[in-house]
Amino acid sequence: MIRRFLSGRPADILNICFLSFLTVLTIVFNQKVEGPVLLIGVYLGLIGAQAVLIALKDKGKALRFVYDLVFPTVSILVIFDSLGRIVHAINPRDIDPLLIRIDYLLFGCHPTVAIEKIVRPPLTDLLQIAYSSYYFLPITLGAVLIFRRNPAFDRALFFIMLCFYLSYAGYLLMPALGPRFTMSHLQTRDLEGWLVAGPIQELLNRLEGVKRDAFPSGHTGVALTVLFLAFRFERRLFRWFLPFVTALILATVYCRYHYVVDVIAGALLTLMTLALGEWVYGYRTQRDDPHY
Repeated sequence: MIRRFLSGRPADILNICFLSFLTVLTIVFNQKVEGPVLLIGVYLGLIGAQAVLIALKDKGKALRFVYDLVFPTVSILVIFDSLGRIVHAINPRDIDPLLIRIDYLLFGCHPTVAIEKIVRPPLTDLLQIAYSSYYFLPITLGAVLIFRRNPAFDRALFFIMLCFYLSYAGYLLMPALGPRFTMSHLQTRDLEGWLVAGPIQELLNRLEGVKRDAFPSGHTGVALTVLFLAFRFERRLFRWFLPFVTALILATVYCRYHYVVDVIAGALLTLMTLALGEWVYGYRTQRDDPHY
Protein backbone atom coordinates (compact mmCIF):
# COMPACT_ATOMS: atom_id res chain seq x y z
CA MET A 1 0.00 0.00 0.00
CA ILE A 2 2.76 2.44 1.00
CA ARG A 3 4.86 1.41 -2.00
CA ARG A 4 1.91 2.03 -4.31
CA PHE A 5 1.34 5.45 -2.74
CA LEU A 6 5.00 6.42 -3.14
CA SER A 7 4.94 5.37 -6.78
CA GLY A 8 2.16 7.87 -7.56
CA ARG A 9 2.42 11.33 -9.09
CA PRO A 10 4.81 13.44 -6.98
CA ALA A 11 2.35 16.36 -6.83
CA ASP A 12 -0.32 14.07 -5.35
CA ILE A 13 2.08 12.68 -2.75
CA LEU A 14 3.19 16.19 -1.82
CA ASN A 15 -0.37 17.45 -1.46
CA ILE A 16 -1.50 14.55 0.72
CA CYS A 17 1.64 14.75 2.89
CA PHE A 18 1.27 18.50 3.46
CA LEU A 19 -2.42 18.17 4.26
CA SER A 20 -1.58 15.35 6.68
CA PHE A 21 1.07 17.53 8.30
CA LEU A 22 -1.43 20.36 8.79
CA THR A 23 -3.97 17.91 10.20
CA VAL A 24 -1.49 16.64 12.80
CA LEU A 25 -0.43 20.22 13.58
CA THR A 26 -4.05 21.24 14.16
CA ILE A 27 -4.65 18.24 16.43
CA VAL A 28 -1.53 18.96 18.49
CA PHE A 29 -2.41 22.66 18.90
CA ASN A 30 -6.19 22.21 19.01
CA GLN A 31 -6.47 24.28 22.21
CA LYS A 32 -4.92 27.31 20.47
CA VAL A 33 -6.20 27.00 16.91
CA GLU A 34 -9.48 28.67 15.99
CA GLY A 35 -12.08 26.11 14.89
CA PRO A 36 -9.87 23.01 14.96
CA VAL A 37 -12.69 20.58 14.13
CA LEU A 38 -13.58 22.56 11.03
CA LEU A 39 -9.96 22.73 9.91
CA ILE A 40 -9.40 19.00 10.41
CA GLY A 41 -12.58 18.31 8.45
CA VAL A 42 -11.38 20.54 5.59
CA TYR A 43 -7.95 18.90 5.46
CA LEU A 44 -9.33 15.36 5.60
CA GLY A 45 -11.96 16.30 3.01
CA LEU A 46 -9.23 17.48 0.63
CA ILE A 47 -7.27 14.27 1.20
CA GLY A 48 -10.41 12.25 0.47
CA ALA A 49 -11.16 14.26 -2.66
CA GLN A 50 -7.57 13.76 -3.82
CA ALA A 51 -7.92 9.97 -3.38
CA VAL A 52 -11.20 9.93 -5.34
CA LEU A 53 -9.71 11.95 -8.19
CA ILE A 54 -6.68 9.68 -8.36
CA ALA A 55 -9.03 6.71 -8.77
CA LEU A 56 -11.32 8.43 -11.33
CA LYS A 57 -8.86 10.61 -13.25
CA ASP A 58 -8.96 8.43 -16.38
CA LYS A 59 -12.77 8.24 -16.57
CA GLY A 60 -13.10 11.27 -18.81
CA LYS A 61 -11.49 14.51 -19.96
CA ALA A 62 -13.44 16.64 -17.52
CA LEU A 63 -12.33 14.58 -14.52
CA ARG A 64 -8.77 14.60 -15.80
CA PHE A 65 -8.81 18.39 -16.09
CA VAL A 66 -10.17 18.70 -12.55
CA TYR A 67 -7.49 16.30 -11.32
CA ASP A 68 -4.67 18.06 -13.17
CA LEU A 69 -5.48 21.74 -12.72
CA VAL A 70 -8.66 22.56 -10.81
CA PHE A 71 -8.11 20.49 -7.67
CA PRO A 72 -4.45 21.50 -7.13
CA THR A 73 -5.50 25.15 -7.46
CA VAL A 74 -8.33 24.68 -4.97
CA SER A 75 -6.01 22.88 -2.53
CA ILE A 76 -3.42 25.64 -2.63
CA LEU A 77 -6.03 28.36 -2.09
CA VAL A 78 -7.91 26.54 0.69
CA ILE A 79 -4.71 25.71 2.54
CA PHE A 80 -3.52 29.30 2.26
CA ASP A 81 -6.82 30.57 3.62
CA SER A 82 -6.61 28.15 6.54
CA LEU A 83 -3.24 29.53 7.61
CA GLY A 84 -5.00 32.55 9.06
CA ARG A 85 -6.34 30.27 11.81
CA ILE A 86 -3.08 28.44 12.41
CA VAL A 87 0.07 30.55 12.04
CA HIS A 88 -0.32 33.06 14.85
CA ALA A 89 -2.02 30.52 17.10
CA ILE A 90 1.01 28.24 17.18
CA ASN A 91 3.74 30.86 16.67
CA PRO A 92 2.62 34.22 18.11
CA ARG A 93 5.96 36.05 17.83
CA ASP A 94 6.18 38.04 14.60
CA ILE A 95 9.65 38.62 13.19
CA ASP A 96 8.84 41.99 11.60
CA PRO A 97 11.23 43.93 13.89
CA LEU A 98 14.10 41.72 12.70
CA LEU A 99 13.16 42.11 9.03
CA ILE A 100 12.86 45.89 9.43
CA ARG A 101 16.34 46.04 10.97
CA ILE A 102 17.85 43.93 8.19
CA ASP A 103 16.34 46.16 5.52
CA TYR A 104 17.64 49.25 7.29
CA LEU A 105 21.14 47.76 7.61
CA LEU A 106 21.15 46.92 3.89
CA PHE A 107 19.85 50.25 2.60
CA GLY A 108 20.28 52.79 5.36
CA CYS A 109 16.57 53.59 5.13
CA HIS A 110 13.16 51.97 5.12
CA PRO A 111 12.64 50.99 1.44
CA THR A 112 8.85 51.36 1.37
CA VAL A 113 9.20 54.87 2.81
CA ALA A 114 12.05 55.85 0.47
CA ILE A 115 10.06 54.66 -2.56
CA GLU A 116 7.42 57.29 -1.80
CA LYS A 117 9.49 59.68 -3.95
CA ILE A 118 8.45 57.81 -7.10
CA VAL A 119 4.86 56.99 -6.14
CA ARG A 120 2.49 58.03 -8.93
CA PRO A 121 -1.15 56.96 -9.52
CA PRO A 122 -0.57 55.38 -12.97
CA LEU A 123 2.51 53.51 -11.70
CA THR A 124 0.53 52.31 -8.69
CA ASP A 125 -2.21 51.00 -10.99
CA LEU A 126 0.34 49.23 -13.20
CA LEU A 127 2.27 47.61 -10.35
CA GLN A 128 -0.88 46.58 -8.48
CA ILE A 129 -2.04 44.76 -11.63
CA ALA A 130 1.40 43.15 -11.93
CA TYR A 131 1.28 42.04 -8.29
CA SER A 132 -2.11 40.42 -8.88
CA SER A 133 -0.81 38.50 -11.93
CA TYR A 134 0.74 36.12 -9.40
CA TYR A 135 -2.62 34.37 -9.14
CA PHE A 136 -2.80 33.72 -12.89
CA LEU A 137 0.78 32.88 -13.85
CA PRO A 138 0.79 29.27 -12.51
CA ILE A 139 -2.69 28.53 -13.87
CA THR A 140 -1.76 29.91 -17.30
CA LEU A 141 1.40 27.81 -17.47
CA GLY A 142 -0.46 24.69 -16.37
CA ALA A 143 -3.31 25.25 -18.85
CA VAL A 144 -0.88 25.76 -21.74
CA LEU A 145 1.10 22.63 -20.86
CA ILE A 146 -2.15 20.62 -20.69
CA PHE A 147 -3.49 22.07 -23.95
CA ARG A 148 -0.26 21.28 -25.77
CA ARG A 149 -0.04 17.87 -24.11
CA ASN A 150 3.42 18.70 -22.88
CA PRO A 151 4.76 15.75 -20.84
CA ALA A 152 6.49 18.22 -18.53
CA PHE A 153 3.16 19.13 -16.91
CA ASP A 154 3.50 16.73 -13.96
CA ARG A 155 7.00 18.02 -13.21
CA ALA A 156 5.90 21.66 -13.45
CA LEU A 157 2.90 21.00 -11.20
CA PHE A 158 5.11 19.43 -8.55
CA PHE A 159 7.61 22.29 -8.63
CA ILE A 160 4.88 24.93 -8.30
CA MET A 161 3.08 23.14 -5.47
CA LEU A 162 6.39 22.53 -3.71
CA CYS A 163 7.20 26.25 -3.88
CA PHE A 164 3.80 27.18 -2.47
CA TYR A 165 4.04 24.71 0.40
CA LEU A 166 7.63 25.64 1.26
CA SER A 167 6.51 29.26 1.50
CA TYR A 168 3.63 28.19 3.76
CA ALA A 169 6.11 26.36 5.99
CA GLY A 170 8.10 29.60 6.11
CA TYR A 171 5.05 31.48 7.37
CA LEU A 172 4.60 28.91 10.14
CA LEU A 173 8.24 29.14 11.21
CA MET A 174 8.76 32.90 10.72
CA PRO A 175 5.45 34.78 10.84
CA ALA A 176 5.54 38.39 9.65
CA LEU A 177 2.81 40.90 8.83
CA GLY A 178 4.70 42.98 6.28
CA PRO A 179 5.33 46.73 5.93
CA ARG A 180 1.79 47.73 4.93
CA PHE A 181 0.86 47.05 8.58
CA THR A 182 4.08 47.62 10.54
CA MET A 183 5.38 50.67 8.64
CA SER A 184 2.10 52.47 8.04
CA HIS A 185 2.85 55.06 10.75
CA LEU A 186 5.99 56.10 8.85
CA GLN A 187 4.37 56.40 5.43
CA THR A 188 3.42 59.94 4.45
CA ARG A 189 1.57 59.10 1.22
CA ASP A 190 -1.19 56.67 0.47
CA LEU A 191 -0.89 54.31 -2.49
CA GLU A 192 -3.59 55.82 -4.64
CA GLY A 193 -4.18 54.81 -8.23
CA TRP A 194 -6.34 56.27 -10.93
CA LEU A 195 -8.60 53.33 -11.80
CA VAL A 196 -7.77 49.87 -10.48
CA ALA A 197 -5.29 50.02 -7.60
CA GLY A 198 -7.91 50.79 -4.94
CA PRO A 199 -10.42 48.10 -5.94
CA ILE A 200 -7.65 45.50 -6.30
CA GLN A 201 -6.18 46.37 -2.90
CA GLU A 202 -9.60 46.11 -1.28
CA LEU A 203 -10.31 42.79 -2.98
CA LEU A 204 -6.97 41.30 -1.92
CA ASN A 205 -7.47 42.53 1.64
CA ARG A 206 -10.85 40.81 1.76
CA LEU A 207 -9.62 37.57 0.19
CA GLU A 208 -6.34 37.29 2.08
CA GLY A 209 -7.28 38.94 5.36
CA VAL A 210 -4.55 39.57 7.92
CA LYS A 211 -2.11 36.68 7.63
CA ARG A 212 1.49 36.39 8.70
CA ASP A 213 2.57 35.65 5.12
CA ALA A 214 5.32 38.18 4.38
CA PHE A 215 8.45 36.03 4.86
CA PRO A 216 9.49 34.61 2.53
CA SER A 217 7.82 36.39 -0.38
CA GLY A 218 5.71 33.64 -1.93
CA HIS A 219 4.86 36.03 -4.76
CA THR A 220 8.55 36.25 -5.64
CA GLY A 221 9.28 32.56 -5.14
CA VAL A 222 6.31 31.22 -7.10
CA ALA A 223 6.62 33.82 -9.89
CA LEU A 224 10.32 33.04 -10.41
CA THR A 225 9.63 29.29 -10.31
CA VAL A 226 6.91 29.68 -12.96
CA LEU A 227 9.24 31.86 -15.04
CA PHE A 228 11.98 29.21 -14.89
CA LEU A 229 9.54 26.46 -15.87
CA ALA A 230 8.23 28.56 -18.76
CA PHE A 231 11.79 29.16 -19.96
CA ARG A 232 12.49 25.45 -19.79
CA PHE A 233 9.28 24.03 -21.25
CA GLU A 234 7.34 26.83 -23.01
CA ARG A 235 9.79 29.42 -24.31
CA ARG A 236 7.12 31.59 -25.98
CA LEU A 237 5.23 31.84 -22.72
CA PHE A 238 8.47 32.85 -21.00
CA ARG A 239 8.67 35.96 -23.18
CA TRP A 240 5.16 36.95 -22.15
CA PHE A 241 5.77 36.19 -18.48
CA LEU A 242 9.10 38.02 -18.14
CA PRO A 243 7.76 41.61 -17.99
CA PHE A 244 4.93 40.59 -15.65
CA VAL A 245 7.28 38.80 -13.25
CA THR A 246 9.77 41.69 -13.31
CA ALA A 247 7.02 44.19 -12.49
CA LEU A 248 5.54 41.82 -9.89
CA ILE A 249 8.81 41.65 -7.96
CA LEU A 250 9.11 45.44 -8.01
CA ALA A 251 5.48 45.67 -6.86
CA THR A 252 6.07 43.54 -3.76
CA VAL A 253 8.00 46.42 -2.17
CA TYR A 254 6.39 49.37 -3.98
CA CYS A 255 2.91 48.23 -2.93
CA ARG A 256 4.17 47.69 0.64
CA TYR A 257 3.36 44.01 0.85
CA HIS A 258 6.95 42.91 1.51
CA TYR A 259 10.29 44.00 2.91
CA VAL A 260 13.22 43.72 0.52
CA VAL A 261 14.63 40.89 2.63
CA ASP A 262 11.37 39.00 1.97
CA VAL A 263 12.04 39.27 -1.76
CA ILE A 264 15.61 38.02 -1.33
CA ALA A 265 14.25 35.08 0.68
CA GLY A 266 11.68 34.49 -2.08
CA ALA A 267 14.47 34.19 -4.65
CA LEU A 268 16.26 31.72 -2.37
CA LEU A 269 12.96 29.86 -2.04
CA THR A 270 12.96 29.41 -5.82
CA LEU A 271 16.48 27.96 -5.73
CA MET A 272 15.46 25.58 -2.94
CA THR A 273 12.36 24.53 -4.88
CA LEU A 274 14.34 23.81 -8.03
CA ALA A 275 17.03 21.89 -6.16
CA LEU A 276 14.54 19.74 -4.23
CA GLY A 277 12.36 19.25 -7.30
CA GLU A 278 15.25 18.06 -9.42
CA TRP A 279 16.38 15.77 -6.62
CA VAL A 280 12.92 14.17 -6.41
CA TYR A 281 12.73 13.59 -10.14
CA GLY A 282 16.33 12.42 -10.33
CA TYR A 283 15.66 9.93 -7.54
CA ARG A 284 12.53 8.63 -9.26
CA THR A 285 14.36 8.23 -12.56
CA GLN A 286 17.18 6.30 -10.90
CA ARG A 287 14.69 4.12 -9.04
CA ASP A 288 12.63 3.32 -12.11
CA ASP A 289 15.54 2.95 -14.53
CA PRO A 290 18.46 0.87 -13.21
CA HIS A 291 20.59 2.00 -16.18
CA TYR A 292 20.12 5.70 -15.39
